[in-house]
Order: sequence, then structure tokens, then C-alpha cells
Amino acid sequence: MKIAATFFLLTLAAGAQAQLYKSTGPDGRVTYSDTPPASGHVVEKKTAGGLSDDNDGLPYELAQAVKNHPVTLYSSDKCIPCDDGRKMLKERGIPFSEKTVKSNEDIAALSKVSGDSQLPVLMVGRDKQSGFSGTSWGSALTAAGYPESSRLPKTYSYAAPVAAAPTAGTARKTTAPASGMTNSGDVAPAAGNAPPGFRF
Repeated sequence: MKIAATFFLLTLAAGAQAQLYKSTGPDGRVTYSDTPPASGHVVEKKTAGGLSDDNDGLPYELAQAVKNHPVTLYSSDKCIPCDDGRKMLKERGIPFSEKTVKSNEDIAALSKVSGDSQLPVLMVGRDKQSGFSGTSWGSALTAAGYPESSRLPKTYSYAAPVAAAPTAGTARKTTAPASGMTNSGDVAPAAGNAPPGFRF
């Protein structure tokens, strides 16, 4: 019995280091194998340790969280809570995209997502967090399956922030506010460095 148990454990240990390849052949059939395909397109490669080629070499657990619950940060310039939120995400090693809110078009795009005027806004999949709170943001990330501490590869780099409404902002070159976005009571006046209608 001891010999059989030892053999079983050795087999498991050897299998834990094996790579699993998921490939698509010329006929469109998907195949799983522990050896690279001779022909066809490799869709995904994983190891039991968790590395996946699909998400820039992210560990498998982290790659799955990114796939199922992508994280997006809506921020603005000169917004201390936005800076705090960004810092927290990076320290925890959370891959995220950042969308900046500067123009009326950006404000409209954010309103469609959050329905709120408070920045920052964190979207974890469909879960919305308005305003920065390390506790609530951390709970939302943990519930979505993100690791408690950073597991990002040393070579990982974050993408540059983009406007919340990049195409609409370039199409309109006017200083007039967007339709329905005037300061005659529809939008609160700016407070401090906040864009009109926003609070930090």
C-alpha cells in the first residue's frame, strides 16, 4: 500500500508541472493536449502552476478574474481620491483600464455607466463602487476572485488612461456645453478642481 501511495503521489507531482495546450485545428476542432500541436493554432497554454498565455502571462487565477470581472477606473485630474484608488489598485496588483472624465461627452458616458456624479467610480464587472473606500473596493475585488496580494509578472505594464468618450470628444470642437448640460441648475457648479457637476 505504501508503494502504491508513493507512486500515486509521484504521478501527481509530475503531472502538476505538465503544460496543457488548447489548440484549434484547420478544421476548427478544439483539442486539449499535454504536447504542443504539430499544426493548427494554439489558443491557450496553461501550467498547473497557473500561467496562461492569454493575458500577458498573468497567473491563471488572476487571468480568470480579469476575464470574468474586468476592472475599470473612472477618474479625473487633480482628484486626490482618484489618486488614492489608483494607488490601491496598483499596490494590490489589479490589472485595470482607466477612463478619464474631462469633457461633457465624458460626463455623459460616465452617467450611462454609473448614474452618479461622484468620482472616482470603480467598476468590477457589473459591480459599481462610487467614491474611494479601500474597504469596499477591496471587498468587491475579493468577491470577484482577485488575489489579496499582487501576483502580476514583473514585466506587466498598465495601459495609458483614455477619455471616457474618446470618439465623441474629437467629433465636437466647441466650448458650448452639451445639450442639457448647462449651469442653469442642470449641473452643479464646479467645486475646487472638480469638473462641473462632480464631487470628490
